[in-house]
Amino acid sequence: MEDLKALGILNAKNVYRNLSAARLTEHALKNGEGTLTATGAISTFSGKYTGRSPKDRFIVDEPAIHSDIEWGKVNMPISEDKFAKIHGKITAYLQNKDLYVFDGYAGADTEYRLNVRVVNEYAYQNLFINDLLITPKKEELEGFAPEFNIICAPGFKCDPELDGTNSEAAILISFTKKLVLIAGSKYCGEIKKSVFSVMNYLLPKRDVFPMHCSANMGEDGDTAIFFGLSGTGKTTLSADPNRKLIGDDEHGWSKNGVFNFEGGCFAKCINLTEENEPEIWNAIKFGSVVENVVYDEDGNPDYTDSTYTENTRVGYPLEYIPNALIPSMGGQPKTVIFLTADAFGVLPPIAKLDKNQAMYQFVSGYTSKLAGTERGITQPEATFSTCFAAPFLPLPASRYAELLGQRIEEYGCNVYLINTGWSGGGYGVGKRMSLKYTRAMVTAALNGELENVEFELDPIFNVSIPKSCPNVPEDVLNPRNVWSDKDAYEKSAKELAKRFVENFKQYNNMPQHIVDAGPKA
Repeated sequence: MEDLKALGILNAKNVYRNLSAARLTEHALKNGEGTLTATGAISTFSGKYTGRSPKDRFIVDEPAIHSDIEWGKVNMPISEDKFAKIHGKITAYLQNKDLYVFDGYAGADTEYRLNVRVVNEYAYQNLFINDLLITPKKEELEGFAPEFNIICAPGFKCDPELDGTNSEAAILISFTKKLVLIAGSKYCGEIKKSVFSVMNYLLPKRDVFPMHCSANMGEDGDTAIFFGLSGTGKTTLSADPNRKLIGDDEHGWSKNGVFNFEGGCFAKCINLTEENEPEIWNAIKFGSVVENVVYDEDGNPDYTDSTYTENTRVGYPLEYIPNALIPSMGGQPKTVIFLTADAFGVLPPIAKLDKNQAMYQFVSGYTSKLAGTERGITQPEATFSTCFAAPFLPLPASRYAELLGQRIEEYGCNVYLINTGWSGGGYGVGKRMSLKYTRAMVTAALNGELENVEFELDPIFNVSIPKSCPNVPEDVLNPRNVWSDKDAYEKSAKELAKRFVENFKQYNNMPQHIVDAGPKA
């Protein structure tokens, strides 16, 4: 209890520490937090908040870190006084409640890992973070000393007028106190992304490049990383039966190679099929936490049903993937892939990038926000998210871009842009890119089969399109070919190129050779 008292948590009814998945599932069911599915996973509903709530995330404005942070719409400040008062209210709220504590690691590389303690109001959320972080061995728990703490109390509702928040929900990060407070939202993703934000602040100070990406490794030890926002295919495309999965979402790139921050995966379930995504399908079993999926009375899912949200999710341990690499560390990447889901349907399904083009595309972070990944998003919207991770980057974008450029140059990586979005027309007209073809393009990139093919320069987007790719029809490779209305394609492509150019103007200090590597409006 003494360590919880240090967090201001007094008089808890019962404190359950580092329970097994079986015990946590038992508690969650007993507490009425969810139901058991036919495959043994626990199914829960997150209520009002079915995705991250970026407008409710704040960083405490403290003198020691003030000059480090890129303050603005993403990193909104909250005062130390407001944070202290909310902290006091949350700890008072938690009195006389059963609490669940998980001690775990963020970071598979022992040189860079972070000890994290998570205190949960709900047993199922404690199971979730048990799945998503790296679980210490029994002997490692003796004398475990947390370097960062997270208190997650979804049942506590903030008062915006009194607390200085934007709603009843709040995600508050204090880098000085090494404490995260989560209130008002039951969405499990807030917990894992808080850890990611912390790592994005700490690791660049140690010359480690934190990345919003998935990663896998081939039989010969060749490592590949896949950048992309939620819904672009990071989890699906990295779960390759012919390669070892390092991780599906958050990694660091250091002098030692690539390492996973997490010990699990948080995959989307919407329209999930056993045929297309067998690894994820089979991972939904006892010990997994399913969020906002519709189940019938016998515990059978309907993954096509978006009644609650498009952003249906499952969290499961990495070892549930048969070909997972544990410990989840790989060597220096040979291939870097940027994933985008282009709602305009004008970007090529695959394009090769030189270093300058890679820097431009990375800083731009173009994709379409897909329905449900954030509150209020009901259909795809074109968006630019700096470094494919803007909501989680406390430091200026230039620091992360600098780290990428250094790595590409040092290790001579091949870089590709892959469009998993629309083809033959924009959203509502064209069709979503065939997963079969996307997988074939990814395989060709990873196997080096595109290094010797002929390329043509896209005059609008200023990227190199391969004229051929194994197991992909040639007419699919150039997006212009699959539009029936060529004039409409030209208009849409130039409109998107113009958006790229306008967006990039915010990066005032970017070298001209990187600016010149972008689309031509």
